[in-house]
Amino acid sequence: QIKRCSVSIPSNIAEGWGRESEQSFLNFLRIARGSLYELETQVEIAFRQGYIDSHQQKKVVQLLTEESKMLSSFMNKLKSRIASH
Repeated sequence: QIKRCSVSIPSNIAEGWGRESEQSFLNFLRIARGSLYELETQVEIAFRQGYIDSHQQKKVVQLLTEESKMLSSFMNKLKSRIASH
């Protein structure tokens, strides 16, 4: 499940980039963000079930938080661009 989520994030960004409209790209970025949240949930479950330790969990969550901020910022800029057209 973790592998599926982690592959889905960049795959949806790439697929959206290949679409013909900015609105479609934004939709795929939303899907990618959903996969990012799903991955964060899977990491929490892995921690609670003892598959990873707290240090690993915190490190991954930090990276996911950073990725989420970058993705949200990009989405906001794209929304502004779409609105100005």
